[in-house]
Amino acid sequence: MKKFLLSFFLIIIPFIIVAQDFEIVGETLNPSKAINDGVINIAVEGGVAPFTYRWNQQSTSLKSNTAVGLTEGVPYTVIVTDAEGESQTAVFTVDSEAITEVFNGLMTPAVSTLGSVLFWDPFAAVGVYDPVVYADERQIGIPDWTNDVENKYTLKTWLKADGAKVIKGEPIAVITDQAGIELIVKSSGKGELQHKTGEGEVIYNSDNAQHVIQQGAHYFAIVKYDEPVVLTHPNGDPLTKPISFIVIWLVFGALFFTLRMGFINVRGFKHAIDLARGKYDDPDAPGQVTHFQALATAVSGTVGLANIAGVAVAVSLGGAGATFWMIVCGLLGMSTKFVECTLGVKYRDILPDGRVFGGPMNYLRHGFEKRNMKGLGKVLAGMFAVLAVGASFGGGNMFQANQSFEQMSGQFPVLAGHGFYFGIATALLVGVVIIGGINSIAKVTGKVVPIMASLYIVAALAVIIMNIQNIGPAFSAIVDGAFSPSALKGGVVGVLVVGFQRAAFSNEAGVGSAAIAHSTAKTHNPPSEGFVALLEPFIDTVVVCTLTALVLIFTGMHEVEGLAGAQLTSDAFGSQISWFPYVLALAVFLFAFSTMISWSYYGMRAWTYLFGKSKKIEFIYKMLFLVFVVIGSSVSLGAVLDFSDMMILAMSFPNIIGLYMMSGEVKEDLAIYLKKLKANQLYKKVGKN
Repeated sequence: MKKFLLSFFLIIIPFIIVAQDFEIVGETLNPSKAINDGVINIAVEGGVAPFTYRWNQQSTSLKSNTAVGLTEGVPYTVIVTDAEGESQTAVFTVDSEAITEVFNGLMTPAVSTLGSVLFWDPFAAVGVYDPVVYADERQIGIPDWTNDVENKYTLKTWLKADGAKVIKGEPIAVITDQAGIELIVKSSGKGELQHKTGEGEVIYNSDNAQHVIQQGAHYFAIVKYDEPVVLTHPNGDPLTKPISFIVIWLVFGALFFTLRMGFINVRGFKHAIDLARGKYDDPDAPGQVTHFQALATAVSGTVGLANIAGVAVAVSLGGAGATFWMIVCGLLGMSTKFVECTLGVKYRDILPDGRVFGGPMNYLRHGFEKRNMKGLGKVLAGMFAVLAVGASFGGGNMFQANQSFEQMSGQFPVLAGHGFYFGIATALLVGVVIIGGINSIAKVTGKVVPIMASLYIVAALAVIIMNIQNIGPAFSAIVDGAFSPSALKGGVVGVLVVGFQRAAFSNEAGVGSAAIAHSTAKTHNPPSEGFVALLEPFIDTVVVCTLTALVLIFTGMHEVEGLAGAQLTSDAFGSQISWFPYVLALAVFLFAFSTMISWSYYGMRAWTYLFGKSKKIEFIYKMLFLVFVVIGSSVSLGAVLDFSDMMILAMSFPNIIGLYMMSGEVKEDLAIYLKKLKANQLYKKVGKN
């Protein structure tokens, strides 16, 4: 009998084991020709429920057997684990059907590769710090609270004593609103309960400006975890706050040039204003445009969607404190602009027909050649030119056209679905300007930039003045958020990185693009254009970006989650000026238009460096540029735009290497220039004081 039972179990056990295995069956769906709308549905045959689904798409929940918003042509992995810990892995790919889906799928791995370089975290790689975001506490707030709620909440009764141990879902307090309706609040975590508000005290009052501005004013209790908890994405991947290599590269460079040039960003500010006003404009000096026109052209290339959408994203991620670090980074970036634009003029070529060829391509090649490093100079200059051409077609063109159409069609529904015709109209407007070359571009930007900047600044100041009673709480939130932010924001380092990143990406100090525009200025003295250029980060970041952040903070919109950046800024203005979102949509178009015409010149100069300086070569580039305007307006290109946008940041690698190498000669040129200025040896317009 024993032998029979043993034989029976030896036979049946493998079947039991096999029965416990399970199989993943899935289907892929491509519902339309639009990109990034792929769907994967999976079902599990066998195994022990419940199952967890760990997708490599971070936005898909561990509880979901369906992943949506997927990129066509890209493989996605899901690991399914049953209740007994058994796991199976499956890979699915949504087939591409439209040509745009094919391009998007091909470019996605390239974006990932370039992103892994630009956003690599060297400090985490060598173990200096842990980039994973931990929470040591859980804030307990008013249920279903939103930043636009108009109500008053009072803590009526504590159901758990201060210091008591609580578990998730356990009732801890009763609060009432101004209508007397009672709400029972439950703990959202396990740990030690700490009271922040006493019984009978007001938790949040929408009529109190300090409550509206203060980050997290609606929280009235804290649950201290027994051990820190790793914050995760919906798919279970740890949430991280990396210090990106590109941010380090740009900010360390800005700090170095600030020290190397003796804080030229501060001591040169007044002279920069004088130069921009035309006080030292010599009509007989070599070049094509005035100091102010060169400044307007360069500013138009940087003041754009980043100042509207990007700042909203930064303040949402880093809180009000990110504003402080944006300003700091903007001030440091002024020194970088001084160095690169001084070199842009110094190493420019002026042809007999008056056309100017300057920028990083020139000073990288000829500056390194002067130092007996001709080979390295040619490589760096060629790398910069290739990146600049790609960036001009993408981030400086298609992205601008695409986003301006999205904003315009959002406010003016009649445009919806007519991106192609919008692109044709925009291309005609751009073409009228760029066909005339830098003189035409400079004349237009010299008029458009002051108008659009003034419009935006006046509107921002209007919102701030309408909420002037919030000025104290707003600046308290900025300072407190900069130096004592919550762990959820990544601590001081996390907020600092968010602020620095937004500023560095916005003003493009170190990217080298502005040096191309400034090299066309009429001047005998290269440092004079460096002085003018240092105003760019001040205008772009210290003024425009800061005003956007203040509008968000003064209106309490910095606490809103789930909205896209541009929409968040639009809602902040709209909450105070009902009709302003329409004006903002037009401002976005002007921002995008001026950015496109400036980047057309940057890209053209890089193009001519690579393919020749003839007017025929220039014309070919201009026609290609206009074609891409139409493509950007009418087609969603996803990863293609992401890749070209990254190329703008990648331009800083060869550029800043050159700036480091040549900073010594810039310092010497600066010393000579300041001596001439002090001795009154510079050309000065009669009557200009």
